Amino acid sequence: MALKRKLNIPKIKKKVSRVHGKMGTAPGTVSYLGSKEKGESEVFVTAYDGESFESTNVKDLDAILKYKNSIKTTWINVVGITDESFIEELGKRFGLNPLLLEDAVNTDQRPKIDEYEDHIFGVFRMLYINGNDEIIGEHVAMVLMENTVLVFQEVREDVFGGVRNRLQSLSGRIRTRGADYLFFALLDAIIDNYFLVLEHINHRIEALEDEVYADPKPIVAQNIQQLKKEVLKIRRWIFPVKELVSRLIDSDHALIKHDTKLYLRDALDHSLEINESLQIYREMSMSLMEMYMSNMSNKMNEVMKVLTIMASIFIPLTFIAGIYGMNFEHMPELHYKYGYYTVWAVMILLFIGMLFYFKKKDWL
Repeated sequence: MALKRKLNIPKIKKKVSRVHGKMGTAPGTVSYLGSKEKGESEVFVTAYDGESFESTNVKDLDAILKYKNSIKTTWINVVGITDESFIEELGKRFGLNPLLLEDAVNTDQRPKIDEYEDHIFGVFRMLYINGNDEIIGEHVAMVLMENTVLVFQEVREDVFGGVRNRLQSLSGRIRTRGADYLFFALLDAIIDNYFLVLEHINHRIEALEDEVYADPKPIVAQNIQQLKKEVLKIRRWIFPVKELVSRLIDSDHALIKHDTKLYLRDALDHSLEINESLQIYREMSMSLMEMYMSNMSNKMNEVMKVLTIMASIFIPLTFIAGIYGMNFEHMPELHYKYGYYTVWAVMILLFIGMLFYFKKKDWL
């Protein structure tokens, strides 16, 4: 898989203006906070059981509500969360808490799990590498209901392709299990994709280490600083997931069956491994700058050593030339026939002798 250099982070100016627009509003107000342009939401519905499978693009709310009380397990995937009125009306039709909908369209929301009487709400960060070799951090909100999983995501591209393929297969375990297992499968797909992102970070660190040792230029320091920011940003998104999965395992909510909790333990193991790797990469990214400064210092010392050697060579030569060039009226060597050649011979011998001495001392 190709690697990328830059994390796709929304511009601060757009974020600030949206946040200022929300200040002072009542809690539970559905107000999109993000960088995407306003547009209509698309809804894709997948309904299935052990014998049948249906996948369709639904155009209106009434058509979506037909699946609300279906005995089949239903995955309602809402793509695009900028249409605030549609999201608010959809939430009302499904009886969702306004505070839940507020967090569902807030792309700055920290990963979390909230339990309600008849549904469970989770916010996560989906990380993946797009076609331009950039790491994309996409806000995803998921609601687990009795027979339905409602998913809100920013754009159409996601990491759920494997889940869709398993749903289309008649022999898949997911086809015979309920909505709680679908919720787990979607969460597991998000967590598994974190490994690809960490692999990318690892390659970035290794490449920067080679650059630091080979040729520590100023651009390398900029790349190290950018990497540190990316690792900290990714850590803020990934680190809480371990705690959230643990909460789902310990939950007494009736929507999560005991069999599904066994699979959630596997997701918890993956989360622990991811957090440990992320901590290591964070420390490595921070130590890269120390390595860079150390190598730059060593490189500067090498330069200073060469300059000192050159100065040491020419100091005695300058001393001799200074004495030889003094204009005294009574100088014994002033009219010496071979004085000029003698001085040159002495200077050359001194130069060669000092080079041999420095070489013997391993200064060269």
